[in-house]
Amino acid sequence: MSVDSTNGQFRTILRSGSDVQVKSGQAHIDLVEGGNITICGPAHFSVLKSGGALTIALDSGTIHAHVDAQPALTIYTAQIQAHPVPIGGGAQDTLVGLDAAGTMCIRANKGAVRIEQQLTGQSLLIPQNGDVSIANGQLESLQTTAGHCACELQLTAKPADPVITEVSTLASTDELKKKAAAPKPVKSATASPTESSEPVYQVFMPPLQYDAKARVQQEYDPKLIMLVRRARVRPTLIFQGKVEGESVVAESVPPPAPPRVDEAKKPDEATTWNRVRTFFHKLWSPSS
Repeated sequence: MSVDSTNGQFRTILRSGSDVQVKSGQAHIDLVEGGNITICGPAHFSVLKSGGALTIALDSGTIHAHVDAQPALTIYTAQIQAHPVPIGGGAQDTLVGLDAAGTMCIRANKGAVRIEQQLTGQSLLIPQNGDVSIANGQLESLQTTAGHCACELQLTAKPADPVITEVSTLASTDELKKKAAAPKPVKSATASPTESSEPVYQVFMPPLQYDAKARVQQEYDPKLIMLVRRARVRPTLIFQGKVEGESVVAESVPPPAPPRVDEAKKPDEATTWNRVRTFFHKLWSPSS
């Protein structure tokens, strides 16, 4: 095969016997006689061309073929061959897919499609707008499944925004001086409840090591990992208020003076004198 470049686009010229593999996305083949074939990946097939006949040996994937009067298209799989049939000499639009499980789907958008079992020779004709699926190459398992086969040409997506790569560099002396001279913002003395109430967690772990000569890298002990939680402890109750009005000062009252006791009437002295008088009275009394 050969590659041709036109207006910044690369085109591969396929020869008879070329093997085509589409890993992802879509591929587009323009036919020389007119028409095109769209391949939806992942897909794998081979192309053979002889005279006015084009044969596609489909191994996996889905193809959407739009052919005018020429060439005569035939799609082969391991067990089934599909041949688009024009109606009234019109164009043919056929969609054929084969998945990894062996299920084949066929949809005839324009014209009919004749399918034939290569081992038994049994054949069927799928009318225009027909959409069927065949399991394991058995025509007896043919079922109508609308929308199962799909491979539409997608428009070119809008290119993504370019990725800007920034490389960090060390600050110069002038930049450090400007940063030092810039006024620093004044922090408020009172912190908000959110800042003061949320704890701060910090993880301390040993440094990671890598030895290119070692087949198995040494792992550190998870017990050496330390989790530190920092929080601000606040009292349970906080009373805040304001005293209104003038303060009142109480007058000082002197303590009451002790009562004055006459020296002649002191209890201790009166009791002693009475005892002495009673003693002499009893001593000199006639009864004694």
